[in-house]
Amino acid sequence: MNPLNDEYFMKQALAEAKEAAAEGEVPVGAVIVCDGRIIARAHNQTECLNDPTAHAEMLAITSATNVLGAKYLTGCTLYVTVEPCVMCAGAIGWSQLGGVVYGASDEKRGFRQFAPKALHPKTIVKNGILEEECASEMIDFFHKRRQAIP
Repeated sequence: MNPLNDEYFMKQALAEAKEAAAEGEVPVGAVIVCDGRIIARAHNQTECLNDPTAHAEMLAITSATNVLGAKYLTGCTLYVTVEPCVMCAGAIGWSQLGGVVYGASDEKRGFRQFAPKALHPKTIVKNGILEEECASEMIDFFHKRRQAIP
């Protein structure tokens, strides 16, 4: 059994999501894997960077292209805790990521509902990996945030 499987890499993305939550960011984490090793990791930083495009996926893609010195990520897989939004799906499509694995679906903003053809046609998508843990992270974050509002 290969210990470096989808669950392993999703746990790494979850660690990034937890870091985001600790910083007051929406808890989405991402890692990009190439040839069985993580070449990029990121979490949402929209608040600290004051940048609405600073989603975990966008930051991870930028980091991965810098590591590889190439704009295409055809041999790589993105692991992300929540289904990418339309903006991120566009970036995933343009970077030609070979695979996308996400944990929890996002019925409000997920690309599958609003832009199901945004990804490159050859991109393989898997969903539901550690879905409960990924969804829990989001639910807990927003529950705590609502309780903090007077």
